[in-house]
Formats: sequence, structure tokens, C-alpha cells
Amino acid sequence: MEILHVSAECYPVAKAGGLGDVVGALPKYQQQAGHQAKVVMPMYRTRFLYSNEWELVHKGYTNMGSYFFDYSVIKEKHNKLGFELYLVDIYGLLDREQIYGYGDDNDRFVSFQIAVVDWLSSWAFRPDVVHVHDHHTALIPFLLQHTYKYRHLAQIPTVLTIHNAQYQGSMDWSKSVLLPEWDLWKRGMLEWAGAINPLASGIKCASKVTTVSWSYLDELKYMSNGLEALFEYEKGKCVGILNGIDTQVWNPSADIYLKDDFSVQNVAKGKARNKQLLCDEFGLDPQKPLFVFIGRLVHEKAADLLPSVVGDSFYHIGRKMSFLFLGSGDPAVEAQLNGLNMLSQNDYSCYIGYNEQLSHMMYAAADFLLMPSRVEPCGLNQMYAMRYGTVPLVRNTGGLRDTVRDIDQHDGYGIVFDSATVGHITHAIWRACDLYGKSVEFEQSRIRMMQLDFSWEKSTEAYQQIYLSLK
Repeated sequence: MEILHVSAECYPVAKAGGLGDVVGALPKYQQQAGHQAKVVMPMYRTRFLYSNEWELVHKGYTNMGSYFFDYSVIKEKHNKLGFELYLVDIYGLLDREQIYGYGDDNDRFVSFQIAVVDWLSSWAFRPDVVHVHDHHTALIPFLLQHTYKYRHLAQIPTVLTIHNAQYQGSMDWSKSVLLPEWDLWKRGMLEWAGAINPLASGIKCASKVTTVSWSYLDELKYMSNGLEALFEYEKGKCVGILNGIDTQVWNPSADIYLKDDFSVQNVAKGKARNKQLLCDEFGLDPQKPLFVFIGRLVHEKAADLLPSVVGDSFYHIGRKMSFLFLGSGDPAVEAQLNGLNMLSQNDYSCYIGYNEQLSHMMYAAADFLLMPSRVEPCGLNQMYAMRYGTVPLVRNTGGLRDTVRDIDQHDGYGIVFDSATVGHITHAIWRACDLYGKSVEFEQSRIRMMQLDFSWEKSTEAYQQIYLSLK
């Protein structure tokens, strides 16, 4: 089966969050399962672009409304990622260093999608399925079915995977002129709440819609940033498939970013060595339980609560633990976290920014991972943490609910709390400190977590069944 994934992100080419991790892993496991998986994404000016070899496979010419443009498609020569990787370049729109954050992002991703469909129309043989990811590529099902120029591609099945429904790419109706000439009777397939809504359009037009965990699919029916009624209406074609993790990249016994590898057989000693190295680097006391946060410093991750959580924990529990945070996002949160450094007594530090190597080191060294998310469609960090024997403290939501079992339950291994509030998070930290003091129970939790299977094999088979149902 030939599968074309279309995405704004793909690790290690360009990544801003979990979307990049998924698109960098799922095609690889599909390829290993015997399918022909391909990924196409914008040609951002990243380090990966300049450090690999490419070949030109297509040059095209099309338009976005009155703006006519040339585009080119290049292919990574050696399939280093385990699948065929293609990049689309459009001068003045996709030739940027960053993935997002520009004032013309809507135009950029519309042009990308038009170029992908235009390229696809030149293929001698059609793929078995086009798999699009999030709102940046969710207009493609509409383009295939309802634009006159590309309607000959309408029989290609499409799958939309929603990694985060909070971001929908909505734009004013004046942007409708950017699309190739389309059937005006199909206006409703673009519209939601008085605007063009790419994510809503994808949900309406795609053959199947998947979400990245079972619980998140249920939550979208009452918490999806205005799309609740649409998810209820389209529930018949929606399926929840839990993300996996790339166990070749996230493997504590063979991690290229670690100086001291370890496995479930020597987890206590291995984590102690990594903890000592990390604490030495950040001036922390390795004798205390180490709590880490790794992720975007944004509202949906409840990162705005972290400064108060640190203060309340020190006040109510005592300075019995250490904190180390890694991330970037809201400038106000960044400033507050940086401001706490002056109050540290060898028990607090933060790194503002993105650092892949440091994140691996933190998973290997930490005792506990904080994930107090207000919204968490799947969450990969808690699965990475458990793979490295780090106990996750998670809010009972989305994929966190589906992957973490509380220690008070039979065969439990994590700590789960109900609300994204300072009080609930601080209480979870108190429970974690109590668990840390029970060395036998703590060690058992680590071993139990490391033996869990969060690999992509099951998820790959689930996607295969979705694809087969569309033939």
C-alpha cells in the first residue's frame, strides 16, 4: 500500500511539538511493515536541509488566486529517515527558517497544499491514501473533491489525523480567492462559524478522521474550541488511535544523547549516574527527588502555573525536592521561571529554549515528570518518561488518561490528579515525594513502567485497518 503523508512538521527535519515526532515515526514503522510510506512537507531552511543530499524530482507552475508561482519538489537521496522524504519549495513563502509564527502563515500553508495537490496530479499512479495532519494540510481533501482543476483526483481516499483541535487555521472569507476555482455550491464544506475553517473542512471532507488517543476523541465532543457539534455530527467516521513512540530513538540502553546508558536491569544505578551529571550541570542537589517539566510554556500545558507550584511546594512540603524546567513559549512565563533562579538553594533551575539533547538527559536523570496539561490530545512526553523509568505526574485528561495508571490502582505506576490547579499539582508532588521515600515501591514502579509497550506496532496496524476500510 502506498501512503502519502502531508504535514507541516516531521522530526528531525523540522519540529515544534508532538506532530513532528509522530510524522517522523509513523511512516518509518509503516515502511517496516511492508508499505510504501512517503512524507511531503515544506522546505524550511533548517539544518537538516543543508546537511543532507537531495535530488530534484518535480518542477511545477500553478497559482494561488491571482498570484502565480513556480514550485519545486526535492527528495532526500538516501532515505535516512526510513521512508521517502519530499520537500516543497515556493520562493517567498516556504523559504523560511521557522515553521510557524509569520503574519502570512495562512497564505504559506494554502500555497503548500495547492502545490502538493498540483504535484500529485502529475503522478502516473495515484497513492492508495493521502494522510493529512492537522489544519495546515486539512484543506487537501476539499481541494481533491471540490476544485475543478483537481477533481480528477477525487477518488483518492483521504485520512485526517487531528493532533490538536485547539488550532484550526480559521481565516476570513476574503481568502477564498486563494483557492483554485471551486464549486460554489460546496461553500458549506469550507465554512464554520462564519469563516473558512481548514480543520472543520478536513473533518467534513476527509474519508476518515482519527485523533491521537481514545479519550481525546470523546473530549472533542464537548471541548474542541467551537467544533463540538461537528464532532458529534461526524462521529461515525472518527476513530481514536493512540500514538506510539519511536523506541529506536527513545531507548535508554542505546540513546546517542546519553553518556551513561541503562536498561531495566540496572535502572537504579543508571538513573543515579545520569542524575548526578545533570545536577552537576545545573547546580542541583542529587540527593533530593528531581522533578522536571519538558515542553512548551503555554496555557494548554498549564505552564503558567509552574512558578506558583514551585513556591507552594517549597512552602507547604519544604525544600525536599528539586525542579528543572525546559521549554519556551509565553514570554511572561519565561520571565517568571527565570526570576526564580535567584531564589534557588541548589533546588531549582530552568533552561528557556529548545534542546533535544537536554530533553533526553532530563528523561534519563529525573525521578518525576510534571505534565499538568489543561489539554493533552495524546502526549508523548509521559511515554518517553516511562521508557526511561521516570514517574509521570499527569492530569486526568486526553491521552494522559489512556496511558498512565495511578499508583493507588492495581499495577499502578504513575500519579494522576484531576484538575490543572496549583493545589492539585502540589498535592501530586507531595504524593511523589512520599513515593520517593519508599524505595522498594518506587523501584517497582520504575521497573513496571519500563516494561510497558508504547511502540508504534499496534498503532501502525490500526491505521492499516483504517486504510483498508476505504478501498
